[in-house]
Amino acid sequence: MSKLSAGGSIRAAVMSAPGAPIEVREFSRPTLEPGALLLETIYSEVCGTDVHLHDGHLAGVPYPIIPGHVNVGRVAETAGEVTDVEGEPLRSGDLVTFLDVHETCGKCWYCLVAKATTRCPHRRVYGITYSAQEGLLGGWSQAIYLKPGVKILRLPENLPPERFIAAGCGLPTAVHAIERAQIQLGDNVVVQGSGPVGLNAVILAQLQGAGQVIVVGAPALRLETARALGADVVVDISEYDPAGRVERVRALTGGRGADVTIEATGNPRAVREGMQMTRDAGRLVVVGQYTDLGDTSFNPHWDINKKHLEIRGCWGSDFSHVYRGVRVLARYGDRFGWERMITRVYSLDEANQALADVADLKVVKALIQPGAGK
Repeated sequence: MSKLSAGGSIRAAVMSAPGAPIEVREFSRPTLEPGALLLETIYSEVCGTDVHLHDGHLAGVPYPIIPGHVNVGRVAETAGEVTDVEGEPLRSGDLVTFLDVHETCGKCWYCLVAKATTRCPHRRVYGITYSAQEGLLGGWSQAIYLKPGVKILRLPENLPPERFIAAGCGLPTAVHAIERAQIQLGDNVVVQGSGPVGLNAVILAQLQGAGQVIVVGAPALRLETARALGADVVVDISEYDPAGRVERVRALTGGRGADVTIEATGNPRAVREGMQMTRDAGRLVVVGQYTDLGDTSFNPHWDINKKHLEIRGCWGSDFSHVYRGVRVLARYGDRFGWERMITRVYSLDEANQALADVADLKVVKALIQPGAGK
């Protein structure tokens, strides 16, 4: 049952500053401008990015913010006719998600020439680069204000909200990484990192026809999930030193190393390790270094040039990655059961605990359910 009422207040969890406890505040129900939509939040995920936000590792964040950049909800109200990306009018009660990236200009050099909209300097992101002072622009809230022009996608009838949000931010990010990886049939693929991005990459690598998928990560809970999702071999980083991990991967790949390695750890030291795990003339996709957690070192002769190694960075995601991810969930949801990633669901009042559990790797996937509790 909806907890939103006309003219009533809306509760939201606010991150006021790096390191400060999350506070639940009340906001007035907004008046919608033409073309806007009010979304009643069903679930919002707690992403590793939210931990980085709380630690102050992202530059230019306009604290205070309402976190939550990947969300699913029901349409509560529209101002005039608002359509989804297929051009179909949205109605009250429709189950939808939306691209968190907004205000990409479509006019700058990166949008028009490089065809790299994730590098558009005008882009804003719900839950990250919008201040709470600008409105309900993050998902850790009972409702989200979708500005005119936000790209909205109606979920297929066979895709429940739990399955969609279990895939969460990790799925479109992994879609982008797999796109950059260009996996070929039969490839040996190493996924460094067993968090949500890495686990989604495990699934997508199989769908791309990988011959073997090896996951290098921790802790045990996440590695068990990787196995359940189809990883052929898991390498627990607590059982091997870096050199041992590289040797283990080589032993599993005919002594050569992986054809493709996807780094999804967030640890800068993993990048050189990924270079060494990849075969000569192979490909390394770096998707895990979303924030600045320090430098790493490598030998450009041995690690890149002599190996004839191709290294590709991968930043963010665009609407095509969200759209393709939803189609994959609808088609293969029963086969892989993404919802098994969900470890715990938290209320708004438990947001601090949710954030701590994600930071401490106690969960695979943590969700905020804003309608729960008070």
